[in-house]
Amino acid sequence: MIGFLLIGLIAGWLAGRMMRGQGFGLLGNLVLGMVGAFVGGFALRMIGFHAAGLIAELITATIGAVMLLVLGRVLKQA
Repeated sequence: MIGFLLIGLIAGWLAGRMMRGQGFGLLGNLVLGMVGAFVGGFALRMIGFHAAGLIAELITATIGAVMLLVLGRVLKQA
């Protein structure tokens, strides 16, 4: 569980760096990374990919966090 939280925190930070100016601040991005870990895992499992290993889990969580950042940006504009 602690490992999952750490991966989520790192993923949130990475997503915030990738989407410069589109994030929710450091704390918001860290929380977003933890939620993004769930979202990314679910989304990638739906298309048949499974994360195996630390790097794959980090990539999956980062993809989920970026997806949530993009969704947040779209909702902000609406």
